[in-house]
Amino acid sequence: MIRIYHNPRCGKSRQCLAFLEKTGQEFEIIKYLETIPTFNELKNIIAKLGIKPIAVVRQKEKIWLENFKAKKMSDNEIINAMILYPILIERPIVINGEKAIIARPIEKINGFV
Repeated sequence: MIRIYHNPRCGKSRQCLAFLEKTGQEFEIIKYLETIPTFNELKNIIAKLGIKPIAVVRQKEKIWLENFKAKKMSDNEIINAMILYPILIERPIVINGEKAIIARPIEKINGFV
């Protein structure tokens, strides 16, 4: 089943959700600010994305700039920071089977689902 890690306050995330609704396919919405992924869940998502954890971080967020930007961090420490502050997780993330994308820009989702 398709899953979207969604933040209703984010315009790009709302656009992605609207796109998924138009496909007519079943999908699950995970409001990751309310249902924070576990360490293993987030590590699995990152593996499906095929990128390093730092590429999933919203590095312009105030929390990142004030608390983490100047630190040298391991991949696991970066994942832990995203769990502690889920607002740092880039969005929207769409998972389809064993593959995932960060649907920014929204055009990335074309042909993915």
